[in-house]
Amino acid sequence: MDNGASSYRRFLDGDDKGLAEIVRNYSDGLILYLNGIVNNISVAEELMEESFFKIITKKPKFNAKYSFKTWLYTIGRNVAIDYLRRKAKLSDASLEDLANSVQDEYNLERLYIMEERKIPVHRALKKLNAEYRQILWLLYFEGLSNAEASVIMKKSSRQMKNLVYRAKSALKSELDKEGFVYEEL
Repeated sequence: MDNGASSYRRFLDGDDKGLAEIVRNYSDGLILYLNGIVNNISVAEELMEESFFKIITKKPKFNAKYSFKTWLYTIGRNVAIDYLRRKAKLSDASLEDLANSVQDEYNLERLYIMEERKIPVHRALKKLNAEYRQILWLLYFEGLSNAEASVIMKKSSRQMKNLVYRAKSALKSELDKEGFVYEEL
């Protein structure tokens, strides 16, 4: 698997298999990243679909200055921010929908955490503020560099270093509260 850029070029040239490769390779990670922003797995799935829809319909230009994953996650982050803005204006979900959504999110997230066998770490991450969760997710679960994550989060290099330090410190503090035994964070 390349970094996705060649698949996107093939898609732009009319090969739908290129788009299928992108969706197959990046959809799961994008959903989990977006879930860290909106804190709802069902909404994160919809936002992932909306992100790919944006790529399909608008065919934005890929900036080779960054990795394809960085470019795609930036699009996803912008879609999530737009969603949160709309949600702030129109907050009228029914109680039944909310209950179903919360139950679905809980079941999917629980399965993922059990599969990874990192329950204390995930529990501690949930207690962090959204920005800390987001940066730790990008760096340690998605494997992005500080530079790539700074592009997605629209932060300077110095802001990124400070954010990473504060996020790691906050996570360590939460893990210490739970009595977590670790070698290196």
